[in-house]
Amino acid sequence: RSVDTMASPRLRLWELEAALASVAPFAPEHAKVELEQYPTSAHLAAHVVHVAATSFDDIRGRRVLDLGCGTGMLALACAHAGAASVVGVDVDDDALEVARRNLAAFHHSKEEDDDDASDAESDTAEVSCAVEFRRGDVALMLPAGGPDDDRPILAETCVMNPPFGTRRKGIDAVFARVAIASVSRAVYSLHKTTTRDYILANAKTWGAKGGARVLAELVFDVPKLYAFHRKDSSDVRVDLVRFDVDGSDRSAFSSSPGAPSAGRGRGRAPSGGRYSSAGRSRGSSRRR
Repeated sequence: RSVDTMASPRLRLWELEAALASVAPFAPEHAKVELEQYPTSAHLAAHVVHVAATSFDDIRGRRVLDLGCGTGMLALACAHAGAASVVGVDVDDDALEVARRNLAAFHHSKEEDDDDASDAESDTAEVSCAVEFRRGDVALMLPAGGPDDDRPILAETCVMNPPFGTRRKGIDAVFARVAIASVSRAVYSLHKTTTRDYILANAKTWGAKGGARVLAELVFDVPKLYAFHRKDSSDVRVDLVRFDVDGSDRSAFSSSPGAPSAGRGRGRAPSGGRYSSAGRSRGSSRRR
């Protein structure tokens, strides 16, 4: 299905988040603990895609991939931000069913918005983004021959919220390796802060020519969703990592080292969750 958007070169964060407000999360009865399924908020998705689009030019007009797409929050955020096409991949048929319903609803809401946008500002332009959700097991997409394996490039950019590896050890690294092997520009991925040293140290080995760096540290407020959860919510610190696949860092950020500061809260980002010129961000959300 094609989504028509009024994408602007000056992508507005609040407009992006508002557009995602109606995207449905997993139904509690269908959430699967073995896949580490928790909802990704519109707030978090908007911030991740906004920084990829406005600070690195990795979204608008690009072919985008979302591995472990869940119900489509990040994929639809990329579509709204002006991607040329978006492909979401997930192994869970229930999640894909919700994602396709979200796509249909998103398409319908955009048509209504466009009918009301006759007085839109002159710096906006209609963009048609082809969005597709496919069934696939990312673990089976792992390159057999290492980073130089001759594989087809599926997209230019990957934006994803992969499993952290708490139920299946190492699956977070598998997602990173598959994503790097599947795109030509960059990968944006969320990983537990406790794995930071491992992720950054292995990025080039996995095929990211420019390595990887942390753009922001976030705090996930994980809700009580499964029977084994004892608390109403738990905080998990995570990093937003950018893997520089082609070695051409297009960042508007400075290259100063150091970990960004962390924020707290249920789906909120202190100080509006803005990304400063030093690449620091404060914010939190729930995981998909």
